[in-house]
Amino acid sequence: MADNADQEGTAGAPPEGRATRPDLAAMVAPLLRTLMAAEQPVLDAHGLTMWAYAVLLHLDETPIRTQAALADAIRADKTRIIAVLDDLESRGLIRRRPDPNDRRARLLSLSAEGRRLRDTVQSAIQKGEERLLAQLPPADRDGFLRGLQALSALAEPGAGGSGR
Repeated sequence: MADNADQEGTAGAPPEGRATRPDLAAMVAPLLRTLMAAEQPVLDAHGLTMWAYAVLLHLDETPIRTQAALADAIRADKTRIIAVLDDLESRGLIRRRPDPNDRRARLLSLSAEGRRLRDTVQSAIQKGEERLLAQLPPADRDGFLRGLQALSALAEPGAGGSGR
């Protein structure tokens, strides 16, 4: 027993050099897989892929100047996002129109139908998330959400964090 106590450090503290908590990715990755698995049936019911949903979430009233800027903003490969945009446009969920200041560029924006679908899907997904978050005490839930929002903002393209 004494040998075991020496190996573990004193009074339940981890041995010197040993981490006091799991790595963030080790904690977040299983949660992310669980959340994505819960989202998939909602997306399937509305004929959306994860990338299509990411596009709908990112686009809003203000048009985005280029497809490349959108791909960068949602961290998608700009060559692969074109098929997603083509599908969303063919379904009337987004609009692509020439930029009046640069006819080579396309402005991307949500259509009214795209906004409706985005809001419907987001509401359904967040209802599922609420069931998971309800398992936390209110103070932990609020702190978790604030911390996650702060870390997510740091990871955004162009932010000061090491998001890429």
